[in-house]
Amino acid sequence: MANTIIGQSIIVDGEISGEEDLIVQGTVKGKIALRESLFIEASGMVEADVAVQNVEIGGRMTGNIVATDKVELKADCRVIGDVRAPRILIADGASFKGNVDMDVKEL
Repeated sequence: MANTIIGQSIIVDGEISGEEDLIVQGTVKGKIALRESLFIEASGMVEADVAVQNVEIGGRMTGNIVATDKVELKADCRVIGDVRAPRILIADGASFKGNVDMDVKEL
């Protein structure tokens, strides 16, 4: 499957939606809705509400997350916002401020 990469020097302000994986190395502000997975790398910064299947965060994220499968917060990431997903992994060293809702009936 194809991946779309937003490079380190790229800033996107607006809505992103699609059917494929998205890798963020730069900055995204607004809203992200994907049928597949979102990967925020260590250099990535996202200020958006996110609705995806899976999200893996290694960088910084501010906004609410709704994932139909899994949310993974890597070591050294910084996340501020609420998370709704049936599976959530928070690595040792991750920084997270917000609420967690794992009630899958509502997703």
